[in-house]
Amino acid sequence: MPPTLSGALVATLRRRIVEGDIAPGEKLPSEAALAVEHQVSRTVVREAIARLNLEGLVHTRRGSGSYALAPPAGDGEDVPVARSLEDRLGLVDFRLGVETQAAALAAERRSDAHLDALAVRLRDLDGAQGHPATAMQHDFAFHRLVAEAAQNRYLLDALDRLGPQMIAMPRGRLDRATGPGSGSDDGAPARFAAVVQEHRAILDALADRDALAAAAAMRVHLAGSRRRLLAEAGGD
Repeated sequence: MPPTLSGALVATLRRRIVEGDIAPGEKLPSEAALAVEHQVSRTVVREAIARLNLEGLVHTRRGSGSYALAPPAGDGEDVPVARSLEDRLGLVDFRLGVETQAAALAAERRSDAHLDALAVRLRDLDGAQGHPATAMQHDFAFHRLVAEAAQNRYLLDALDRLGPQMIAMPRGRLDRATGPGSGSDDGAPARFAAVVQEHRAILDALADRDALAAAAAMRVHLAGSRRRLLAEAGGD
């Protein structure tokens, strides 16, 4: 049985997102542009976008457009994709166990080179406000470096298998992609500043070689991620 028009468009857009042609955080072409490009009606485009939303590959903001989310790591069979709010909260729970321990170990085992690399990632994250795809990559890289500094290959492998999708960023932080004057969330800059400060507290604790403070800072950060997810869900 041949695919429907909307099914064919879903397959095309899904492939572009998974292969990175449309990067996480990048805005998809408008309904009208997609309709012209693929020679289908706007109703077909809306159906395709709705399916991609359900798959967790796209997030649509009313009045702003649709944005690509991070695709699953690997082949998608071994690593479950965090699609629903429940999935994302469950992922934060998992990270609380893994990354709190990683931070404690990193405080004891980190090198000066690790600290230098983390400082660079923090600086880049701080400078990425308004660029959600870039911010997500720097955010993930920071957390991966903490796991690397822990010098435990199982912790590092856990983060590598999850990939950037583990960062609870795309849905809420995509509000900033709308830009000034276009209906963006007025509270987004403050939330972004809080995220940066939480990362800075982790780095400070690692620099002090304080395992308890590092674990606490990571826990505070991930608890903040949980709180922001719930706030975003309540505001939609």
